[in-house]
Amino acid sequence: MAAPVKNFKLDKGPIHSFAFNADRSQVAISVGNENVYILHLVGGKWIEKHVLAEHDMAVTSLDWAPKTNRIVTCSRDKNAYVWTFENNKWNACLVLAKLTFAATCVKWSPHENKFAVGSSQKLVSICHYEKENNWWIARQIKTEFKSTISCVSWHPENVLIAVGCYDYKARVFSAYVKDVSYDLLELFYF
Repeated sequence: MAAPVKNFKLDKGPIHSFAFNADRSQVAISVGNENVYILHLVGGKWIEKHVLAEHDMAVTSLDWAPKTNRIVTCSRDKNAYVWTFENNKWNACLVLAKLTFAATCVKWSPHENKFAVGSSQKLVSICHYEKENNWWIARQIKTEFKSTISCVSWHPENVLIAVGCYDYKARVFSAYVKDVSYDLLELFYF
């Protein structure tokens, strides 16, 4: 018989989004405000190690890339940031997600070279890094979404993305990115 799951009291408030690092020794959480808290498991207790504070409004979603150890966050402030850990500090890199409404969800692709940001603007931004300008830039999937994007999920091959929406439909798109040319075609929806 397996040992029971242990409850951990984090004393931060209701958790809106969370993601673990690769070895599960750290967790990033958002609790309905503009900060993301990085907690480290030490001696059976979660200890706050870092606070990621660039957003102006509540963080709605985050994801932690296991291979590159980068965190991506998005917020009601219409922005997203990619966080990289260097010299014992988390550094933010701006994402040009091109949103005019709140970002609602975010997810790294399996190869961690791009990510998707859903929004209440009824579109999905597929973001990739542009080395020349040192920022993440987006191309948008715009289609007949009737409502806010609620979730995104990548296919293991790193090309297809499933998008859930509050219009009671799920759709699958190609999110193929080659250099700067994009092929964003709707394949089918359920």
